[in-house]
Amino acid sequence: MEVLTALAAGAVAALVPLLNIELYLLGAAVVVGDAGLVAMAAAAAVGQTAGKLAYYGAARGALDVGWLKRRTERPKGRWGERLEGWRRKGEERPWWAAGLLGLSSLVSVPPLMVVCVFAGTVRMRVDVFCAVTASTRFARFLLVVYAPGALSWAHSLWPG
Repeated sequence: MEVLTALAAGAVAALVPLLNIELYLLGAAVVVGDAGLVAMAAAAAVGQTAGKLAYYGAARGALDVGWLKRRTERPKGRWGERLEGWRRKGEERPWWAAGLLGLSSLVSVPPLMVVCVFAGTVRMRVDVFCAVTASTRFARFLLVVYAPGALSWAHSLWPG
């Protein structure tokens, strides 16, 4: 049950930026204990990847989302020039774009939602998008679910 809930929570949190999957996983890890932490992290990563595919697909034109189309139109001025430079770099260097996606997915800088839109805009291959997002989200979520145990272990080293 925890795994299915983590999958659903991951997908919903991917679509609604105000919801935080890390807080959910941290709380669930404390309640559930060691049993199933890896499965929960994997399920949340799959849910997040599925949810972020909506932003990717919308930027690619697969979904008709008006507000996102307006946001990805080519702006004018100084910011427009910068964005166009990033877009060109992402299209010319697909591994650079995949690395940016991996960095964002792992540490959330730059914000993952923005980078998912960027990935769709530069027409990153969907299999690359899914593989990079799922693997780096899984690594991030493993750190989150094992954090309470690691803190408890570290605390036990110092008598007190």
